Amino acid sequence: MRLSELVSLSLALATTSGRLEKIARLAALLARLEPDEIDVAVGFLIGSPRQGRLGIGWATLDAARTVPAVESPHLEVRDVDLGFEQIKAVSGKGATAERLRLLRELFSRSTGEEQRFLAALAMGEVRHGALEGVMAEAVAQAAELPAGAVRRAAMLVGNLGTVVHSALTEGAAGIARYQIELFRPIQPMLADSASDVADALAEHGRVRLEWKLDGARIQVHRSGERVAVYSRNLNDVTAAVPEVVDAVLGLSARELILDGEVIALGPDQRPLPFQDTMRRFGRKLDVGRFRIEVPVVPFFFDILQHDGDLLLDRPLVERLERLQGLVPASAQVPGIITDDMEAARRFEAAALDRGHEGLMAKSLIAPYAAGRRGSAWTKIKRARTLDLVVLAAEWGSGRRKGWLSNLHLGARDPATGAFLMLGKTFKGMTDEILEWQTGELLARETGREGHIVRVRPELVVEVAFNEVQASPQYPGGVALRFARIKGYRPDKGASEADTIATVRALGPSPAPPKTLPPPAGEPPD
Repeated sequence: MRLSELVSLSLALATTSGRLEKIARLAALLARLEPDEIDVAVGFLIGSPRQGRLGIGWATLDAARTVPAVESPHLEVRDVDLGFEQIKAVSGKGATAERLRLLRELFSRSTGEEQRFLAALAMGEVRHGALEGVMAEAVAQAAELPAGAVRRAAMLVGNLGTVVHSALTEGAAGIARYQIELFRPIQPMLADSASDVADALAEHGRVRLEWKLDGARIQVHRSGERVAVYSRNLNDVTAAVPEVVDAVLGLSARELILDGEVIALGPDQRPLPFQDTMRRFGRKLDVGRFRIEVPVVPFFFDILQHDGDLLLDRPLVERLERLQGLVPASAQVPGIITDDMEAARRFEAAALDRGHEGLMAKSLIAPYAAGRRGSAWTKIKRARTLDLVVLAAEWGSGRRKGWLSNLHLGARDPATGAFLMLGKTFKGMTDEILEWQTGELLARETGREGHIVRVRPELVVEVAFNEVQASPQYPGGVALRFARIKGYRPDKGASEADTIATVRALGPSPAPPKTLPPPAGEPPD
């Protein structure tokens, strides 16, 4: 397949607002792919080439863009994959110059539209609203399979491209072989939000309530003496948390898959700031020293496999019985089962009194829906917070001179793949955060306008606020009042940020914006 066909589809998707139409357009293209093109094309369409990051910076990309474009398209998808493979393989002295040469060669064979698409793909900037959820449904339509079966297989494998290939080439038999396996982490089950514990009881009646810990999500796999710990993003973080390994090896089981959180607690057993917990997952980590300075404690709340018995599809109440018979109470997230409002209120007060965020409410009859966000699990937080994406930052002044300080914050628009700005804040930042974010934001810089540095929308930050108010100043029609930073969420990607619909639901009817929304990932002038 020619690259131009993918580019044309990408442009069409960017202007298509209806989810069903997006799915139909994607399905039509997927059905025409050759078997050896499937993994490559799917990666391109979801903005994630199979090579991952190519090591190309903006300076290299700008230099490559000076290459004249060709008039007629002839570049194949396979050609681009090969070009990316060559660029990825470059290393050592002179690597930047060699990457530029290879990128210029690829651009010299591309039309203007293809060049723009390749530039966006190389920098992780493809945004046309065809994320993995839409792609999974398109694959199901193209392969004439139930969408739920495709989604489940992708969640269990953690790699959509692999599942797409099996679905399109082998059909139902191909995806049926994907099952949960030890040491192949699955996507975690996610929660919706509820404003009050009363809403959770009204939704589910008798419900499991648990303290909502502000820790780092972990998934732990064990077989015999081997233990692996995975992060929310399915990265192997075993070496960073030996406390978790020790705790799991102390359980009387041969095989296990557990879901839980790891959290740093102070001497009074109250939670330390989330950033303290995340220090344990730093790039340059002296585990021995940090284990003394910032000890962490694992708490488990679900079990997915036990000694060969798969529990994924069992109702929560059965999984809890298995968990409670295996894991000591000191290593379980505190919880109760109740339908009594007064008992629920007392339990919530106890969680808040101990310094935790609020509660989780879980349906007792729901299976473990890997990778899905739904009402079976809801989070109830007293303090209003949102997970937003940093779109730009402004250079500070006075004591903050030399640091990027005032952040431009955006919410995700699933329909378009863009991020809509909600406001700015410089509050709640320590010197440590200012120093860290300046380096991280400059590494993601896409351009400058005076004192504003625009960045790739990748970093997620947790923002506390007083209220959402209508505002015609911003393209989403709403803004945050008295926003302040609680901390960065390196365990979350931009695709997991809160949506503009979630933000709007917290406030009044949005005001019509004064101007059209800006390009994806950029705040308005």
